[in-house]
Amino acid sequence: MAERIILTGASSGIGAALAQEYSVPGASMLLIARNAERLSDVADAVRAKGATVEIEAIDVTDEPAMKAAIEAFDDDAPVTIVIANAGIALGRRKGEPEAPGVARQQVEINLMGMLHTIEPMLPRLIARKSGRIAMIGSIAGLRPQADIPTYSATKAAVHGYGEAIRSWLRGHGVSVTVISPGFIKTPMADKHHGPKPFEIPAEKAARIMARAIENRRGRLVLPWPWSFLLWWEQLFPARISDWFERMSAADVGGGSDKP
Repeated sequence: MAERIILTGASSGIGAALAQEYSVPGASMLLIARNAERLSDVADAVRAKGATVEIEAIDVTDEPAMKAAIEAFDDDAPVTIVIANAGIALGRRKGEPEAPGVARQQVEINLMGMLHTIEPMLPRLIARKSGRIAMIGSIAGLRPQADIPTYSATKAAVHGYGEAIRSWLRGHGVSVTVISPGFIKTPMADKHHGPKPFEIPAEKAARIMARAIENRRGRLVLPWPWSFLLWWEQLFPARISDWFERMSAADVGGGSDKP
């Protein structure tokens, strides 16, 4: 069956790579992002591979606009996959707290933007007893990072929401895949001035993610070495893992490209 996909944060990074991954003849997509110019470029590349694309230059924090665009797209034909990907990563410069406004901005985009993407589709997917939902979290949501404290908190919230609705929606024929990427080669990751272990290209990450969504996996951590490291860290006292976080903290500062 040809997929009909809603994808946020589609203008760059993981979002653009996922759009390309799903670009096959017969597929149709609603691509959402704030940056209209970059979004249009991604849409052109997707159309060149045979998929049908609609674009909406919307900020995911705009709940009425998100609801209207998502419901209109689903009214035209049933959506099969919803991917809540939009997010920003802002953090601290070494020795300094987060800048004013950084916390609120990330909560509004990373958490509320995810809810604005998924909530309009929930009653529709439940009524049809079919569909797949994916949300892009982060390893920082599983092991909060000292250099990106609010980002870590928002991604932990994404994971918590995904884990909670997955058990509920499973009985309604709807799968939920909570994805926790490590370092992926994207403009957002390029703002991270520090170690980036196991970093992989966005295209490879998108292939792995799409396969997990297709197989209705409940959880995905990638690249795979992070699963082992996160498990291993739980065996150490908090003071040991805290020391390691201090030693490996990066200079992140305030900013990433618009998703």
